[in-house]
Amino acid sequence: MPNLLNRLARAAGYAPATKAAPATVAFYGEGRPVWSAREPVAFAREGYARNAVAHRCVRLVAEAAATLPLTLDGGSDAHPLLALLARPNPREGGAGFLEGVYGHLMVSGNAYLEAVGLEGVPRELFCLRPDRMRAVPGPDGWIGAYLYSAGGRSIRYEQTGPLPPILHLAQFNPLDDHYGLSPMEAAAVSLDIHNAAGAWHKALLDNAARPSGALVFAPSTGAALSEAQFSRLKNELEANYQGAGNAGRPLLLDGGLDWRPLALSPKEMDFVEAKASAAREIALAFGVPPLLLGLPGDNTHANYAEANRAFYRQTIVPLVRRTAAAIATWLEPALGPARLEPDLDAIEALAVERESLWRRVANADFLTLAEKRQAAGYPAAMAEGGD
Repeated sequence: MPNLLNRLARAAGYAPATKAAPATVAFYGEGRPVWSAREPVAFAREGYARNAVAHRCVRLVAEAAATLPLTLDGGSDAHPLLALLARPNPREGGAGFLEGVYGHLMVSGNAYLEAVGLEGVPRELFCLRPDRMRAVPGPDGWIGAYLYSAGGRSIRYEQTGPLPPILHLAQFNPLDDHYGLSPMEAAAVSLDIHNAAGAWHKALLDNAARPSGALVFAPSTGAALSEAQFSRLKNELEANYQGAGNAGRPLLLDGGLDWRPLALSPKEMDFVEAKASAAREIALAFGVPPLLLGLPGDNTHANYAEANRAFYRQTIVPLVRRTAAAIATWLEPALGPARLEPDLDAIEALAVERESLWRRVANADFLTLAEKRQAAGYPAAMAEGGD
């Protein structure tokens, strides 16, 4: 029974050419890499929206930091700043508002807070999208205003008065005076590699999980195909031999046709290892231990507990302290001085460390009660009765 390609070639009526057809040659060459754009929208799309590792890193950091309670240094809980952070605006609660702030810091390296007040007293706080905000330098080179564009309109926020309307939180960037450097940008190369490896695997499955090959006419046959015949053969191959549903389907050839698979060795095409390495580098840029993401490693209970403690100590607590201090300083002219600190006793991952600290402090007979309270992170004066 003649196969499909043979019937197709004969129906097209190709005839021997007067000149032998040249042999088909395929070669590989190294091209220049194409990297994704380095701007907030591209980071949000290629990183947060399309990369599972980056998405989970952002969610882990933002959710852990937003749910960490803040306490006022001195023991009081009646400061208006705490009430404002607990309910920043009618649409969001405190945790949702702060999650957006930390999420923007992780994705774009910048977060913008707007204070809406009445008679100079801030009543509501809003987190604005960084991709819509532009800094406007003043005559001295520092930022004098912010321009926020949305829906075809632009709003200019002049940074004047005792309480500027915008608080700009930025990650450290040694190469820019105004905008921060996000972990997503530091991990951009690894993100591209990880995304490209995933796309390669998807394309491999779509092409019957086999490397591509070439249909070759041997020069000894003296046969050649016209453009129409070539197009028909190509269409028949795509329709009957490409796709996951055609995986393993045999390809029968005759009449001078020869199939030559084009493949690289497993060592040269080790995308699995490259993808795993890129995933660990992405986690490293965000300060998230790879163990918390389920990446290959020493997955034991003891190591997980240590990784969780390191995650809070090295990533979450410093981030929360910097952000809380910036917000308190920004709102101080209107709400009064305040010093916000994360409540370390509320972190379950640090419970063992806190218990050890309490035990050492309690056994220190050379310390007064006030000094012991300060060493444990509490105000020196007790709520009732003093020291």
